[in-house]
Amino acid sequence: MAYEVFVLYDGYSKTQEFGMKANCTCTLLKGKKNVIVDTMTPWDKDKIVEALSHRGLACSDIDYVVCSHGHSDHVGNNNLFLKAKHIVGFEVSFTDHYFIHPFETGEEYIIDKDLKVIPTPGHTSTDVSVIVNTKDMGVIAITGDLFEREEDIADPSIWKYIAGSSDPEKQEQNRNKILQIADWIVPGHGPMFQVTAQMKSSLSLSN
Repeated sequence: MAYEVFVLYDGYSKTQEFGMKANCTCTLLKGKKNVIVDTMTPWDKDKIVEALSHRGLACSDIDYVVCSHGHSDHVGNNNLFLKAKHIVGFEVSFTDHYFIHPFETGEEYIIDKDLKVIPTPGHTSTDVSVIVNTKDMGVIAITGDLFEREEDIADPSIWKYIAGSSDPEKQEQNRNKILQIADWIVPGHGPMFQVTAQMKSSLSLSN
C-alpha cells in the first residue's frame, strides 16, 4: 500500500542579529502505518493537533514518530504520541524500552515495503531520513536538516555554515545519495521541492 505524504507545516530558518529564528518542517505519512516526521517546537502543540484533525487523525492514531535528529525544534511534541514507536536519530524506543538497531553500520530500518528509515549522518552524527513510496509522486525523501532548503543545492554555504554540519564530507555523500534515489525532497527548513534532471546530471558530473 503506497503512502500519501502531507507537509503539515513548512519549516523556515532566518538569521537575525542575535541568533536565528527557525522551526522545522512537520510531515505526515498516511498509509499502512501513520507516521509523523519531526514534531516542531514545544510551542507548536495546538498546531499539530489541529493539522492532524484536518486529516481525520488524532495523536493516538500515529504508529511511528520519526525525528531526523535530536535538535529541539525537531522533537518538541514527541510526547503527544504515546501509542507510537519513536525513532529519534539512531535511537528506537517505546515507553522505557530501547531497541538495538545498527544504524551506525548503515542498516536501514524497514517499516514496510514502501517505507523505511535510513541513516544519513552529517548535520549531526546520528541523522536519519525517511524514504517513502507514494501513490502518485514517486519516491519522497523526508530528510530533516540533511537539506536545509532547496536553495542549498546551488549554495552549499547554507547547509555547511549557516545550518551547520558536524561532518560536511559525510553530509555531502548522503545528500548525493538522496538526490540519486528521490523524486521529491522534504527538507528540514523549507518547502518540499522536486529533484530535477538538472540536479541529477550535475551530481553525476561532479562524481
